[in-house]
Amino acid sequence: MGGDYAPDAPLEGVNLAFKSLEGDFAVHLYGSKEALDSSHLVDPDRLVKTETTEEILMGESPTKAIMRKPDSSISRGLRDLKEGKIDVFISAGNTGAVLVGSMYSVKAAEGIIRPAIATYIPNLSGGYSIMLDVGANPDVKPDVLHQFAVLGSLYAQYVLQIDQPKVGLLNIGSEPEKGNLVVQAAHSLLTESTKINFTGNIEGYDVFTGAADVLVCDGFVGNVLLKTAESLYKIFGEKLGNDDFIGKFDYQNYGATPILGINKPVLIGHGVSSPKAFQAMIKQGLDIVESGLVEKVKTTFEP
Repeated sequence: MGGDYAPDAPLEGVNLAFKSLEGDFAVHLYGSKEALDSSHLVDPDRLVKTETTEEILMGESPTKAIMRKPDSSISRGLRDLKEGKIDVFISAGNTGAVLVGSMYSVKAAEGIIRPAIATYIPNLSGGYSIMLDVGANPDVKPDVLHQFAVLGSLYAQYVLQIDQPKVGLLNIGSEPEKGNLVVQAAHSLLTESTKINFTGNIEGYDVFTGAADVLVCDGFVGNVLLKTAESLYKIFGEKLGNDDFIGKFDYQNYGATPILGINKPVLIGHGVSSPKAFQAMIKQGLDIVESGLVEKVKTTFEP
């Protein structure tokens, strides 16, 4: 029920996924009776439909909405995720509600100080880097940035299948003493860490070059950079037309941003997600489940 084009876009995205993706997977749909009855899906035997009577709107307060609307599609889906009825939860609805609901239901993995929202950043090497955090944590301490580095490195290694991913810390200069006190202290922690392949500070002009496979920053910097990248796609897409590199900025290619550091996989889609984006979300969800990422995170961070 979430997203600007719901319920048609997610339903059409499910059809695309059934037609194009290999593997033995089923899709659970959560929504109003009217939406579920109107769906014309190509593989009904691989569907489970759960009727909901409430809807969390995009502009609602996340915490209040989760508490007051237990029969919304977000609340019901996250509850089933916690109980093991589904393996991954995907939504293009209220981002804050998905994040808050995830913290209330599946909760942060033991040892995680703050979960992070990650996103894909295209690079000139031909692939993608992973950047985190991009909005969940505007203010962080050095130890949290270290955890972001480890979470991003695990995602790059096991989901993107990058061997020994290079980790870079976003900063205003390459020297260790550059930046504010938090970033300087984080640089020391990352340098000493045995859990990551830290290559040093990354400046703004390094972001899209592939100099780092994992870009680490607080949620304030990450969110600004993410929206700048989205605007670049819109502007240069109109100016350059079908350019291969600019085309990689299109969120529809990867679909969603994962919440890393919680006990189950949760993916947050763009509010304007199209059927193609939902198809990509489902593929990304399958990749995360098959990689065993969550269990690797738990093993890495267990006290």
